[in-house]
Amino acid sequence: MGRPNSAPASLAWWTPHAHRDRAPVLHARARAVHAIRRWFETQGFVEVETGILQASPGNETHLHALATTIEMPSGDRRQLYLHTSPEFACKKLLAAGENRIFTLARVFRDKERGALHHPEFTMLEWYRANAGYEALMDDCAALLGTAARACGAVSLRWRGREADPFAAPERLSVCEAFFRFAGIDLASALDAPSDEAREKLAVAAGAAGIRVAQDDDLSDIFSRIVTEKIEPHLGIGNATILFDYPISQAALARPKPSDPRFAERFELYACGVELANAFGELIDAREQRRRFEADMAEKERRYGERYPIDEDLLAALDLMPPTSGIALGLDRLLLLATGAARIEDVIWTPLP
Repeated sequence: MGRPNSAPASLAWWTPHAHRDRAPVLHARARAVHAIRRWFETQGFVEVETGILQASPGNETHLHALATTIEMPSGDRRQLYLHTSPEFACKKLLAAGENRIFTLARVFRDKERGALHHPEFTMLEWYRANAGYEALMDDCAALLGTAARACGAVSLRWRGREADPFAAPERLSVCEAFFRFAGIDLASALDAPSDEAREKLAVAAGAAGIRVAQDDDLSDIFSRIVTEKIEPHLGIGNATILFDYPISQAALARPKPSDPRFAERFELYACGVELANAFGELIDAREQRRRFEADMAEKERRYGERYPIDEDLLAALDLMPPTSGIALGLDRLLLLATGAARIEDVIWTPLP
């Protein structure tokens, strides 16, 4: 009997005809992964493998995880989560004494699927102990060229936009980007108390043509301005490093010593697409707990659920050296390097 609602076999990725069309991109992916591993080895990094099942999937408000239950030999059942990032495990390894580590981790996120999103994808994460987050900016520039070269690409491409992977990325502060692309003085708004800051940013967003709902908080308004007015302009011609986010937009980053209104955080963009998110890592366990609890309270208010806090992570923070770390969406980078149309085209075995 036929399977109702199943896609025709000719459209499945595993059919020989479909695979012949996909193979050049997938083989480019294999070359790029090999080249990236080789680059990290030349820089003195150790590749680590982190467990997928974790006690906590992370504690960001808008991050949605996949849960599972395991049964112990005793018959007791325990809820665990498929990790949304290898970050917590990597930080424990840094606390244990590792200094330069990287991992190519399969990670999982619920409620995400589209041209740039897939529920299961590959996260390239790396950490440098006793190094500033500016070192990660240099790493990003090197890796863009490494991936492009392995794929035989002279440019990164996405929906008519291009970026030169061999040119030095532009470094642009968030405040500069707000003023340049939205005409908004972000620093002035942040100088006000939180409620007043929200109102000032809401008024500025409205003047820039951005709709603001009555129940939007400061983070909602900030994100909408970035999405609508700033991101489309980033990484055009060459990559962009957008740095120094407001401290409220950096749950795992430490404040800048020179200006605690802002955090040591940057994101890497090419062709208007976000590729990576980096932090000067917060290693103050008490402050990290406070942020986690605040984010979980907001998650429960918005979505009616919260995730447990990883107590082992908080204990490990006290043992971590000053560290900078970054997560890069490998599939997105390869999407741009191969000129593929959607993220599933660069994944060997995408979900049906």
